[in-house]
Amino acid sequence: QGGGSAVIDMENMDDTSGSSFEDMGEMHQRMKEEEEEEAEGEAGAAEEEDGEFLGMKGLRGQLGRQVADQMWQVGKRQASRAFSLYANIDILRPYFDVEPIQVRARLLESMIPVKMINFPQKIAGELYGPLMLVFTLVAILLHGMKTSDTIIREGTLMGTAIGTCFGYWLGVSSFIYFLAYLCNAQITMVQMLSLLGYGLFGHCITLFVTYNIHFHSLFYIFWLGVGGLSTLRMVAVLVSRTVGHTQRLILCGTLAALHMLFLLYLHFAYHKVVEGILDTLEGPNMPPFQRVARDIPVVSSAVLNTTAKAIALTL
Repeated sequence: QGGGSAVIDMENMDDTSGSSFEDMGEMHQRMKEEEEEEAEGEAGAAEEEDGEFLGMKGLRGQLGRQVADQMWQVGKRQASRAFSLYANIDILRPYFDVEPIQVRARLLESMIPVKMINFPQKIAGELYGPLMLVFTLVAILLHGMKTSDTIIREGTLMGTAIGTCFGYWLGVSSFIYFLAYLCNAQITMVQMLSLLGYGLFGHCITLFVTYNIHFHSLFYIFWLGVGGLSTLRMVAVLVSRTVGHTQRLILCGTLAALHMLFLLYLHFAYHKVVEGILDTLEGPNMPPFQRVARDIPVVSSAVLNTTAKAIALTL
């Protein structure tokens, strides 16, 4: 006290002064809580960013699907419109809208040549009459095959007749139309089909008569008379629609030769060609297959009795 000595009174010391293990624990706990709060904040921010990114991505995917659906609908609409355009029966209606009286008048006109060169002659732009004439020619060919000595085996000849008649009508019409285009003739494809189709009326008359009356002299008379008149009618029409002597000669000569030779082919060579095709496909003429009854061998009564006894013993 008086000698300058310092005495520390431990009782008067403040327990809260300085650092202790408890204070360090509290600080560590606070720092840990702050770190957890910061981690939670960062995780929330990351989730918000991911949500925004996924939202943009979903929006883009939705827009892509909408665009794809619109393109599909537009393509489907165009395809259905094109299909309905080509499959609509109204397109073909003007070519078959004709009265029976008009067809009869055009059949008679197809046998009457008209000498008029200064002005183009009128051609009917319909296909009902020519189509019916082609089918009539098919029926006449089948009738001629049945009335002749042709042996029909395993089926009919309708396919061959249809192929021959329609092949001539469509093929020769296309060829003459192409030749008319080269010769600068004023004719369309529909008019050419109508002209050649009505020109088959003379072929139908000639073949129907000569298939039932078998005289070659009668055929030649009808060939020159009836077939010649129908050919002259077509030639007169083409002459009135073509300019130039050389062009007229080429076009009309080709059509007349093809038309008259086709009638000769149908009368003389068609049956032989068909018979040759049948022989090639089916082989030589063979007699038709017949069922023959087979003789059942007679079984003796002793064998039957023995079999019956064996079955009885077994049962």
